[in-house]
Amino acid sequence: MPILAGFMVPHPPMIVPDIGKGEEKKIIKTIRAYERVADEVAALKPDTIIVSSPHSIMYADYFHVSPGEKAWGSFERFAAGNVSFEETYDGELRDRICEYAEEDGFPAGTLGERDPKLDHGTMVPLYFIRQKYQDGKIIRIGLSGLPLSDHYRLGMYIARVIDELDRRAVFIASGDLSHKLQDYGPYGFAKEGPEYDARIMDVCSRAAFGELFDFDEVFCEKAAECGHRSFVMMAGAFDGLSVRAEALSHEDVTGVGYGICTFYPQGRDEERHFLFQYEKKREAEIQKRRENSDAYVRLAYQAVDYYVLHRRYLPIPEDIDEELINGRAGTFVSIHKEGLLRGCIGTIAPTRDNIAQEIIANAVSACSRDPRFSPVSEDELKDLEISVDVLGETEDVSSPEELDVKRYGVIVSCGERRGLLLPDLDGVDTVEEQIDIARKKGGIGKDEDYTLQRFEVIRHF
Repeated sequence: MPILAGFMVPHPPMIVPDIGKGEEKKIIKTIRAYERVADEVAALKPDTIIVSSPHSIMYADYFHVSPGEKAWGSFERFAAGNVSFEETYDGELRDRICEYAEEDGFPAGTLGERDPKLDHGTMVPLYFIRQKYQDGKIIRIGLSGLPLSDHYRLGMYIARVIDELDRRAVFIASGDLSHKLQDYGPYGFAKEGPEYDARIMDVCSRAAFGELFDFDEVFCEKAAECGHRSFVMMAGAFDGLSVRAEALSHEDVTGVGYGICTFYPQGRDEERHFLFQYEKKREAEIQKRRENSDAYVRLAYQAVDYYVLHRRYLPIPEDIDEELINGRAGTFVSIHKEGLLRGCIGTIAPTRDNIAQEIIANAVSACSRDPRFSPVSEDELKDLEISVDVLGETEDVSSPEELDVKRYGVIVSCGERRGLLLPDLDGVDTVEEQIDIARKKGGIGKDEDYTLQRFEVIRHF
């Protein structure tokens, strides 16, 4: 049996009357839409209510699925401890999802629980649902810092198990929209905020789930959205199905976007295998990029491929460009996967005999020794996008006024501690942000006495 329905819902605590104390009336359209969602869930009589929540336990490289038999929670942190929940988990469904993930080497499971209490991203939807429907067990799933494709893939695992166990299940994709819609809101305004809300409501109102992959990570970050990965996971549960969608409401009166949509499967549709389509498109784009890259980037790709496959450094190719052999410079090799950083290591000044050796060494370090990431695996090679920065000479500067976030990289130093940030990076728009990130990378406090240096780069794609 396929999933019965999916629901995209927000989770503002103020919507609960014991918390809002009258303020919830400001978002009455959202309340009315939520009540309709609760009525529809009750009419479906699901055995299992699956909730994906941005406020459950979250890891950068792992999906946490809540373990145990039961879970309890309340709105105590919002001064409404009298509103509480005791829920039973669908252990059979959860464990089968985790088994499939383990069999495929997919990073999802019940490990790493830090706090078993239900989070408000789970409790707000349940507050409305439990007023209309008391039956049904739950599954609670956290998001991750992994790419959107992995969130979609987890939704596909969920759908597979629902069908296998013949569960009557609904999916509650909990998540607010942009938090930067109004100047008076808690997070201020960014132009990307209204843009995100308009796009996501349009996409979801049409159940155009393939377009969820088109939301750039930097764009989403600037919009300060909360639920995009949650919506993508839900979309994965509808892979290969025709879907009837309806947008019930959208409000932004608090400066935060609250959107509610419903989704009902209408039968098989082989044109709606969106992950397959997305991956084929990306593979073709990356292959074209590799074929059209210059000598610097081609060498970095070759170095990463060779090391991952053979665990040895690439010998310098015989047909390499002379400029890579005759020149010396510091280089940075940056690896991205689906718009997310996958590794970045470099040298400020030359440490090898030539630029070729510098690139090879830093490419190997970026794919295997960046402490922020696990080593790149063989099956990831086709998904990687690599760029190479060749650094010019560093020069001292006396103040931030001598910096330019697009033109110059920055080095922040304090004693032996040093942090570097390259220029013209997505999401870094001001000199202040650039200095702050470099300072933190070097473990340098904001009030410490630090010095600044700048450098230019030639970026190769």
